[in-house]
Amino acid sequence: DSHPTGGGGPLQGLKVLDLCTMIAGPVACTLLADFGAEVSKVEEPRAGDPMRHIGPFVEGESLWWNVEARNKKSVTLDLKQPAGRALLLQLVAQADAVVENFRPGAMARLGLAYEDLKQVNPRIVLLSISGFGQTGPYAARAGYDRIAQAFGGLLHISGFPDRPPVRPGVAIADYQTALFGALSLMMALHHRDAHSGIGQHIDLALYESVYRFTDVLTTAYDRLGLVRQREGNQGRAAAPGDHFPTRDGRYLVLTISHDAMFRRLCEAMGTPELANLDRYATHEMRWRNLADINRVVGDWILSQDVDALGRTLEAFGLAYSLALSIDAICADPHYRARGNIQTVEHPRLGTLRMQGVGPKFSGSPAAAMKAAPSLGEHNRDVLRSLGVDEPTLVQLARDGVISSAPATGDAP
Repeated sequence: DSHPTGGGGPLQGLKVLDLCTMIAGPVACTLLADFGAEVSKVEEPRAGDPMRHIGPFVEGESLWWNVEARNKKSVTLDLKQPAGRALLLQLVAQADAVVENFRPGAMARLGLAYEDLKQVNPRIVLLSISGFGQTGPYAARAGYDRIAQAFGGLLHISGFPDRPPVRPGVAIADYQTALFGALSLMMALHHRDAHSGIGQHIDLALYESVYRFTDVLTTAYDRLGLVRQREGNQGRAAAPGDHFPTRDGRYLVLTISHDAMFRRLCEAMGTPELANLDRYATHEMRWRNLADINRVVGDWILSQDVDALGRTLEAFGLAYSLALSIDAICADPHYRARGNIQTVEHPRLGTLRMQGVGPKFSGSPAAAMKAAPSLGEHNRDVLRSLGVDEPTLVQLARDGVISSAPATGDAP
């Protein structure tokens, strides 16, 4: 088996074609590849996925690309040429799923709509990811992560009330959509294999992935007329709760979400009598007096040695963490013990450390990770499996249907 992961993982035997670019669609496929699916990433032959060209770079290679394209094969096909489309349809005939994130209508213009794909393989599942979905008045609009955060209602409530909305530090809309994408594919494949025997078309919008996780925003507006505004680091589930400055210039995140926990915090601070005051007696009362109780807790935190503070909070069973920077994460013993950071051997860049595979399966653990592929690295491997002979491969490269030269080390 020439699949990069070499077997292993609960999705062994699943064949997925990744026609996507950037983050949401490709990462949905990477999540499947991490667990053993055979993912062939189909890229346009000249530059490939734009993620290959977004930094930071080492020796001209994108590190971001190397994180999000691991465990995949790379095949180049120009889908605007009839020969490219024909080869893709041959791959579809052997696949379980296709994932695409073109603008709605683009696949149909290429002759690759769901109706076309199911002609060659009625069992195929097509996942279409777009900014605004395949239907509705905004379907044709372009959409990126930050646009989805804005339209989905997240940006308006993120940040402090006296400043503009603040984007989260990572492309959270893309990554949430990737999770929904992987989940929806598994549901459609289960339905196919357990019930119908045929595939289906899944319509997934970036903004809907954001909107689903806006907690009680809609219902509170519907029933109470509440329009939530930016509240900084305040949240109804945490009273007290904030990102409290520490003596050494870091931030300690503390969340107290029920009365018994608050009593434990008062004991930890050496002020058990606080829990008996009317204004702090219940979660709702503490929420109404949040600025006061946060000030009391913040002063106590600033008065403590940081290491001793952690030991005290732990001894009283309280939920806390320092806001860890990535250098702290890479040195942390818990991350190390759980294998959260794994190593990939890259043929040109050497050792790359990155996020490992999770969650962990007791019966079908994932195999060791493999490096992200170079552009068209698996052209010969994949196309020869379709019965394409060597002279035809050379002609396809000459015509620009595939990359101009097959990758080295791939010869039969």
